[in-house]
Amino acid sequence: MKERFAKLLLGEDMSGGGKGVSSALTLSNAVTNLSASAFGELRRLEPMPEDRKERWRREIGWLLSVTDHIVEFSPTLQTNKDGSSMEVMTTRKRTDLVSNIPALKKLDVMLTDCLDSFKDQDEFYYITSDSPEHSNSNSTRNNEKWWLPTVKVPPKGLSETSKRFLLNQKECVSQVLKSAMAINAEVLSQMEIPESYIDSLPKNGKTTLGDMIYRLITLDMFDVEKFLLEIDLSSEHKILDLKDKIEASVVIWKRKIVQKDNNKSSSPFSTNLSMEKRQLLEERAETILLLIKLRFPGISQSTLDISKIQFNKDIGLAIMESYSRVLESLAHTVLSRIEDVLQADQLSQHPEGLLCKRYIVKETESPKKEEEKDFCLLEERPIKQKAPISLSEVMQWDMEDKNDAPLIDSGLKLLTRVSTMIMANNKKSSSYLESHGTTRSPAASQYS
Repeated sequence: MKERFAKLLLGEDMSGGGKGVSSALTLSNAVTNLSASAFGELRRLEPMPEDRKERWRREIGWLLSVTDHIVEFSPTLQTNKDGSSMEVMTTRKRTDLVSNIPALKKLDVMLTDCLDSFKDQDEFYYITSDSPEHSNSNSTRNNEKWWLPTVKVPPKGLSETSKRFLLNQKECVSQVLKSAMAINAEVLSQMEIPESYIDSLPKNGKTTLGDMIYRLITLDMFDVEKFLLEIDLSSEHKILDLKDKIEASVVIWKRKIVQKDNNKSSSPFSTNLSMEKRQLLEERAETILLLIKLRFPGISQSTLDISKIQFNKDIGLAIMESYSRVLESLAHTVLSRIEDVLQADQLSQHPEGLLCKRYIVKETESPKKEEEKDFCLLEERPIKQKAPISLSEVMQWDMEDKNDAPLIDSGLKLLTRVSTMIMANNKKSSSYLESHGTTRSPAASQYS
């Protein structure tokens, strides 16, 4: 413990020459590295070893103990002995830490409890690539993630009890993922944008977006679903590139408005767009960013997010951001492992589904035709294509399926209280947009 905290105090510079990173970044890296060593790749649905679970609980408690000493001043009425009263400033624990740290701890416990619940399951198991059963396996998962073990289920599939149990755990983990994403987005929105990032931006948003994206986002009849269909999002690199461009353009547009409100005649950014048009584009860009975040929860962090974390000096924000980020990554991985088992069960009942092949859509074909294509050569598919997320669902963070209501247990009731506490206790619900518009100055897991 002494050695670990010595490294934290030295800012990861063991030479003592004062060349270490800031305390906030040091703690952020410590939480990230601890999570990687405790959870690793998480290739199977199984309980964590007791020694690793104990180490995670102990060491994350050490790092979170720093937040107990981060305080803020608040006015308090003090009564004197003679009966007179006066207002004095006293210290109390910072409000955002009081609301978010306990909520994150509850989400942490729910994830580990979810893994522990698979201790007594005996209906599915895993085989490695060197196993004799692997050659006869019908799984298509290993073509994409060849290093993951293959899931094997009984020939007739899982029992109804096991399927309901898996669906229940999937719903619970989905709610944990949603809450962790909400906290992480809120914390990132409170971090200041570094001046080095602002200096690297071009002078107008159109240059950042490019002609095609700018034309689509400025259409009179803008539809975010059609916009995402028009853009090529076939790889993580392309998704990150789109996110970086949109975030950079929002920063530029927002700074123009702030500079115009402050009546600054000398501005490094051009002002060809009107105020109303610029605000409209910001709202559209915010909606696109929210949809990208929901559709690709395992995506790596954008350039803006990395820059914020790197130059952030607020230790409280650094701890909340890193803790929520590792929980978000863990929840996404657990959710992916559950979906692997459900997919193996589906394939065991419908082996002909493996004959499905995707069409290769040419770049010259319109997005409308691409959307109408059936991506399976069979007449009847076992699983229908998931309906696109509506805008109301995005803005309300409401992904609950009414048909699965009987599956929600006491764990989800606890999570509802956690989410309510998150939203009710934040002093200011800063939007994703407002954070990009301030004039002040580790990547997450890949797809699993």
